[in-house]
Amino acid sequence: MSDRPTGKSTGALLSDAMANVTGLVRGEIDLARAEVSDNVSKAGAAIGLIAGAAIIALVALNVLAAALVAALAEAGLDTGWAALIVGALLGIAAYILVNKGLSDLKLSSLAPSRTLKNVQRDAAAVKGAYDDK
Repeated sequence: MSDRPTGKSTGALLSDAMANVTGLVRGEIDLARAEVSDNVSKAGAAIGLIAGAAIIALVALNVLAAALVAALAEAGLDTGWAALIVGALLGIAAYILVNKGLSDLKLSSLAPSRTLKNVQRDAAAVKGAYDDK
């Protein structure tokens, strides 16, 4: 009796294994492309938030600052103090928007993390399959 199991030859098994690995690699590359594309879209939205913050800050400083300073001065506050208070409030609002945009642009949020997990899982599965033999 032979120790070799009946069925496919070693060459055919190797060919099947290579085809499976090739398909797996292609699938992971496709997943990485899709994930990076999605993350780039998110980065574009974050850049839009930053641009929006800048526009809002400029418009607010030019239009509302004068009106608020005038209202505070009309209420009895010195004009200089009124301008300082209004400027500080608008600066805080702009700071919050810029921080949100910058935190959304962190490099770690752009990395294809799902693909990395899949590749690690696939490598462990392939290693386990060969360890069993």
